[in-house]
Amino acid sequence: MSEAHGQLTMTHVLERAANEFGNKTAIKECDITLSFTELKTLSWQSACAFYAKGIVKGDRVAIWAPNVYEWIIAAIGLELIGGVLVPLNTRWKGAEVSDVLNRAEVKMLFTVESFQASKSTEIRYLDLLADETLTSVSDIVLLRGSSTAEKVESFDGFLAAGKQVDLAVVQGIANSILPEDTMDMLPTSGTTGKPKLVMCGHGQNMRTVATWAATNSLNKVDNYLIINPFFHSFGYKAGWLACLLTGATILPVLSFDLDAVLQQIEDDQVSMLPGPPTIYQSILAHPNREQFNLSSLRIAVTGAAPVPAELVNRMRNEMDFEVVVTAYGMTETSGFVSICRPDDPAELISGSSGRAMEGIEVKCVDSEGCEVPRGDTGEIWVKGYNVMQGYFGNDEATRETMSDDGWLKTGDVGVMDDAGYIDITDRIKDMIISGGFNVYPAEIENSLSSIKGVMQVAVIGVPDERMGEVGKVFIVLEPQAQLTVQEVADYCKANMANYKIPRSVEFIDAMPMNASGKILKTELRQF
Repeated sequence: MSEAHGQLTMTHVLERAANEFGNKTAIKECDITLSFTELKTLSWQSACAFYAKGIVKGDRVAIWAPNVYEWIIAAIGLELIGGVLVPLNTRWKGAEVSDVLNRAEVKMLFTVESFQASKSTEIRYLDLLADETLTSVSDIVLLRGSSTAEKVESFDGFLAAGKQVDLAVVQGIANSILPEDTMDMLPTSGTTGKPKLVMCGHGQNMRTVATWAATNSLNKVDNYLIINPFFHSFGYKAGWLACLLTGATILPVLSFDLDAVLQQIEDDQVSMLPGPPTIYQSILAHPNREQFNLSSLRIAVTGAAPVPAELVNRMRNEMDFEVVVTAYGMTETSGFVSICRPDDPAELISGSSGRAMEGIEVKCVDSEGCEVPRGDTGEIWVKGYNVMQGYFGNDEATRETMSDDGWLKTGDVGVMDDAGYIDITDRIKDMIISGGFNVYPAEIENSLSSIKGVMQVAVIGVPDERMGEVGKVFIVLEPQAQLTVQEVADYCKANMANYKIPRSVEFIDAMPMNASGKILKTELRQF
């Protein structure tokens, strides 16, 4: 992908999308359909409204809401005038949200009145904040719903505030925004402490997303079902931003329901369906799958968990995906590092997270920061246009994460082959030291995932008086699958060195998961 994308801002991308794709559908959500031209108009209205509210370049604005089309309009409008987007996890509670809002000195918050997260769970966002002290937020806007609370207004009311603003003035501000200006601050997962706020600029976001989209062939003919939440880089950057860059149609998913997804694939001729392996496993295992027309499916980008080679082959042969690839990235790398190529064999796709995208460098290093030989295990370091500007308000953490010569220390352990393909073996912090041996849970998980009937598997370390630590396995089985603890133990003895063999196995109904489809091992340790 041309380096020219690195010189773009949101203004360039929005204008080009409207000029090139015009009346083509940009967003379709339930009974709402917006063309690229209409999206442009609404986004400039949003930008004018932010100007009317006093938002200037560098001000932080947060969105705490599920995947609704208004989310996109608010985000684009903010980024047009140089505001910094702070997306918030919809699973967070009030204290977690207020902590980030206050540390980021957020001036405005966009949310919804309520969200039916499941049949039995309704989230009322303002209620979660009722007892929290917000030190910097001056306005709250409801993307959907209504409230009589002070300083809370509707999205329509917000947009109306910009009607008296001279569009030319706002466009002048937008044209002054530079590619290196900060575009967003995404919180990290916070699994090792409070979430850090990752700053990324306009140009690096555009170049990274455009490169990723070109690698997996996403284009204007695609209808993209965005299951991943907008607050995550996969739903935001690899989701609707990728569509804005390529002309693909955005199909937001408010809440995941497998039957509804299958029906929407047929109704909307969905061609792009990314997500963790469990999504595809669930579709393949659905008893009524043959009743749905899934022939439109074309691209699948997966990762975040082991991907058995058998699953890749079934996705290609039974679901007729043209492109099935695995990928790797993190918040600190604008969401992207490496990706497989569409013509890679299933075994390579299953056994790796691809090779570095164009213009990005990756290496594996030892504890001293020296590159290890290909085939040896080391910490993965990344360098390139995709690497963050730093952590907001946390220079110490930035210095700890970045080397003096610009390499990002990912904290992930992996092996790189001679062709540059990366096999992520684990997180440094997840490594188990058992009897003096280093044991990487992901290696065991990849092996166990090949057992017939295993849908998900996770390995954690638990204390052991003699060995210091030993592995414990959690397994979720496919529907109707039968597997015993003894059968798992026999498989391990036949396929693993003794020091790698987990000492206990537990079958569970479902894994605790985060928004990107990664298993929350911190919660498994509480089982």
